[in-house]
Amino acid sequence: MEGAISKQVGRLFENINSFVRQCIFSVLSVGPVPSHIAFIMDGNRRYSKKENLLDGDEHRAGFSALINMLRYCYELGVKYITVYAFSIDNFKRRPGEVESLMKLMQEKIDELIKEESIVNRLGIRIYFQGNLKLLSDPVRSAAERAMVKTASNSKAVLSVCVAYTSTHEIVHAVQESCEEKWDEIRKQDANNSVGNLIRLEENGKDKDEHLIGVTDVDRHMYMAVVPDPDIIIRTSGESRLSNFLLWQSAHCLLYSPTALWPEIGLRHLIWVVLDFQRNYLYLKEKRKLA
Repeated sequence: MEGAISKQVGRLFENINSFVRQCIFSVLSVGPVPSHIAFIMDGNRRYSKKENLLDGDEHRAGFSALINMLRYCYELGVKYITVYAFSIDNFKRRPGEVESLMKLMQEKIDELIKEESIVNRLGIRIYFQGNLKLLSDPVRSAAERAMVKTASNSKAVLSVCVAYTSTHEIVHAVQESCEEKWDEIRKQDANNSVGNLIRLEENGKDKDEHLIGVTDVDRHMYMAVVPDPDIIIRTSGESRLSNFLLWQSAHCLLYSPTALWPEIGLRHLIWVVLDFQRNYLYLKEKRKLA
C-alpha cells in the first residue's frame, strides 16, 4: 500500500516538474535557442570524494546527470548534444581504473540502446567520435551496435567523444585530406597524356587546386556530421577546453558553472541559454566575419 502511494506521489511530482519545464522552455523559446550544446563532463572523481561514494558510483551519478541533460535539451529544442566522455589522455590512468571505466562504458552504452531507453523514446541518433580502435573490443562493438541501432532516429543527435582529443582529430583530418588530394592527383595523372605533374601545370592547371584548404580539413573532421557548437559547458568551474573541439569552438559561448558534473541541473541550462540569448547577435556577427 505504502509503495503504491509512493509511486503515485513520485509520478505526481514528475508531472509537476515536467509542466514547469514546459512553461520555462516556452518562454525561452521566444528568443534564439542554441542548436548545438557540448558538455565537458568534469568533476566525477571530486564528487565521489565529496559524497564518500564507492568506486564507480560517481560515474553512475554522472550518467544520470547526462540523461537529465539529454531530456532538458530535447524539450528545449536543442537538436545536437555532444559530450566529452573519454579522452585519449585518460588511457594514461591506472590500468585497473581504465578497465573499470571501459566496463562501465559498455554497460551504459547497452542501456542507451534498449527499446525503452530515453534515446529511443525521444528519437535520438548516437554517434561515437574519436579513435575507436583504441577502445577495448567489447566497448567498440557496443558503440558500433548503438550507431547502427539508432541510425533511423532523426529528432536529435547525441555525439559521444571517446578515445578523442582535438589535436588527434585535426591530425586525422589533415591525413585524410592529403590522401584525398593524392588520389585526385593520381587520377588526373593517369588521364594526362604526358603523365607527370609538371605537364599538368604547363597545360594550364592551377597548382593551387592541389593544395589542402580549410574546407578540406573541415570535411574530414570526426565532428563534421554536426554543426559547430553554440555553447560549450564545462562543469566544476574550470574554463579550460582540455583538447576538446578546438577546431570547432572559435565562435561559441563557454560556460563554467562551479557545480560538479553529477550536480548539474536545469538551472544551469536555463542560465547559459539566457546568456547565449544576450550574446546572440555578437556571436552571430563573429561567425559571419569568420
